[in-house]
Formats: sequence, C-alpha cells, structure tokens
Amino acid sequence: MLKELPPEALSQVAAYFQVLAEPTRLRILNLLREGEHNVGELAQACGYTAANISRHLSLMSKQGMVAREVRGASVYYRLTDESV
Repeated sequence: MLKELPPEALSQVAAYFQVLAEPTRLRILNLLREGEHNVGELAQACGYTAANISRHLSLMSKQGMVAREVRGASVYYRLTDESV
C-alpha cells in the first residue's frame, strides 16, 4: 500500500521548491556559496535594489535556506544548508 504524506507536509515541500524556482533567488544562493554577504553586496552583484534582494532573502530565510545576522547597520546573510 502506498503511503501518502499529510497535506501540511506536501505544502511545505511545495513552498520550498517555489523558492528555488526563481532565477534571482538561485543567483543569490550561488553568491552565498562563496561566503556571507550583506544585502548591499548582493544587490550590487545581482543588479537589483536592496529592497528587492531583501524580499527574496526573507522568503529564503522562512524556508531555512539562509540565516541573517545584524552587524551595526548591515545585515549579513549566509547559507544554512550547504546542500542547497
């Protein structure tokens, strides 16, 4: 007999892959493979505004892909899951 995952688990998996389905977020994750960066550095490297990058990072943070650390006036992000 096949065992199906509960609807909540399926929703979580779908949300995780939705985050990975966006090219800008993949680009950010690729940059973070090199090490931690602040929002300004990521925005400059991607050619987007800091606000746009922050929205993407917020979604990735909710899925546990990145962690944030506040240092003075800057927020630095790093990968939390190297398998991403």
